[in-house]
Amino acid sequence: MITVVIPTIGRPSLRDTLAAVGSGVPVIVADDRKGPCRVLEGVPEGVRIVRSGGRGPAATRNAGWRAAGTPWVVFLDDDVIPEPGWAEAVWKDLVDLPVDVAGSQGRIVVPLPADRRPTDAERNTAGLADALWVTADMAYRRAVLDAVGGFDERFPRAYREDADLALRVTRAGYRLVRGDRVTAHPVRADGFWASVRFQRGNADDALMRRLHGPGWRAAIGDGPGRLRLHAATTAAGLAALTLAALGGRARPPGRPVVPAAAALAGGLWAGLTGEFTWRRVAPGPRTPGEVWRMLVTSVLIPPVACAHRLRGEWGVRR
Repeated sequence: MITVVIPTIGRPSLRDTLAAVGSGVPVIVADDRKGPCRVLEGVPEGVRIVRSGGRGPAATRNAGWRAAGTPWVVFLDDDVIPEPGWAEAVWKDLVDLPVDVAGSQGRIVVPLPADRRPTDAERNTAGLADALWVTADMAYRRAVLDAVGGFDERFPRAYREDADLALRVTRAGYRLVRGDRVTAHPVRADGFWASVRFQRGNADDALMRRLHGPGWRAAIGDGPGRLRLHAATTAAGLAALTLAALGGRARPPGRPVVPAAAALAGGLWAGLTGEFTWRRVAPGPRTPGEVWRMLVTSVLIPPVACAHRLRGEWGVRR
């Protein structure tokens, strides 16, 4: 009845994911690496492996579901751990669904530390628990995937390609529901600069707007985002630097208009940056390392986010 498709980039956590799924259902591992992967050498016997040639998660999932021959395809990420009894639970979630239901999402839980407040990275991962139609655990009818063309391979990252698919499926007249099965999504240690790297997703937001219109965020249950504030922060910072440079070249007699304007712009930048930093620091553990990381990355995120959004807008217009 179902085939489990797990796209992978070779994370060691894939072995734990496969062990949690068990041997009761057919599994296809879709490899998104261009070269050999040692992790795949240890997959259990009977697990099929297909390769996408490093073309990104959308293309990898497409390669996986197209190799499946069952009515339902369940997508799992290679860093999640389905709860005990998941295989039976997913069957119960799908077996009696009416024909107008095209997909069923599992319930995502994110284990967080009990002895302290979660870090910024942990809170970001915890947001998956309330996100709609994420492919960390998402089942689709194979016939519907075929009808809508599967995942849009213009999305190069594991970001927004699942939301885009869900919007196309619902606009084709189908419903998506939540099931009762449970899958845990542990927090990965992505490093000091992870929140800055994640700003690349702003380019994908430009494609979402082009494909689904300005109301796409509300359609997937997402908030308004912070891009406008990032743009204001970036503009204020650039204005402060430019005006300070102009003021240093020449100081006309009378009122120092340029230095005053530079100070005003700098104050606006500092205020917006401080608010953004505190918004990220306040709910966290407030350890010295976490505060320092929030301060440094909060300075960098606004201009990086704007640059990626401009890159995305340029790309969709081409």
